[in-house]
Amino acid sequence: MQRVILFGADKLGSVTMPPTEKDAPQQDIAARVPTMQRILDNPFLLLFLGITLPTVLYVIWGVMEVASIPLAK
Repeated sequence: MQRVILFGADKLGSVTMPPTEKDAPQQDIAARVPTMQRILDNPFLLLFLGITLPTVLYVIWGVMEVASIPLAK
């Protein structure tokens, strides 16, 4: 009877991780976090953006409204 060895299994039959995951340093894993995920995971940045962006947009909208009022004669 022939014994079948699974991918990544050693002679004792325990399964090991593929070499790409096993040998990857922890710094590379942290560096691979997408930028948008890092932004959305930061609650203080979201709070800052949630207050700042509407304020800036309303100020710009208000300036445009005041500038569009015709001058009196």
